[in-house]
Amino acid sequence: MSEDSQIFVIKTTANQERSVATALARIAKKEKLDIRAILAPDELKGYVLVEAPKSGIVELAIQTIPHARALVKGSSTIAEIEHFLKPKPIVTGIKEGAIIEVTSGPFKGEKARVKRVDEGHEEITVELFDAVVPIPITIRGDTVRILRKEKE
Repeated sequence: MSEDSQIFVIKTTANQERSVATALARIAKKEKLDIRAILAPDELKGYVLVEAPKSGIVELAIQTIPHARALVKGSSTIAEIEHFLKPKPIVTGIKEGAIIEVTSGPFKGEKARVKRVDEGHEEITVELFDAVVPIPITIRGDTVRILRKEKE
C-alpha cells in the first residue's frame, strides 16, 4: 500500500459482496478511477474493502452499483484488515475423531471418521464407515463436510 492511499469500507446488501466488488472493478476500469485494490472477504458479511487515495473516488464509483448501500465514514488501516489478507488453513476446525462426509471425488457421499489431520499439507486421513476392511484414506480438507465434531 502506498503512502497516499487509504482503506475505505463500503456497506452492501448481505450476500452481494462479490457482485458489488465485481461491478466496482468494472466501473473503476471503465472510468479509469484510481481504485488500487478491492477485497470482499467471506468472513466479513455486508462489507467490501477498497484501497484508494480519497473517499470521493469510491463514492463516485458506487453511485450506480446495485446493492452498494453506502460508504462507511472514515478509513481503516492495513493493521485493522491484515487478518483478512492471510489465508486460513482449510483443515481448521477438523479434529481427530470427527465424523465427516466426503463431498467430492470417488468417495463422494461416504461417511468417515477422521484419524489424522495434516495442517501443513491441508489433508486429512479418514477411515470409511462402509468399507469392509478399514483402510486409511488421505483426502484434501476442502473435499469434506463436518457432520459431527469429536466428543470432548
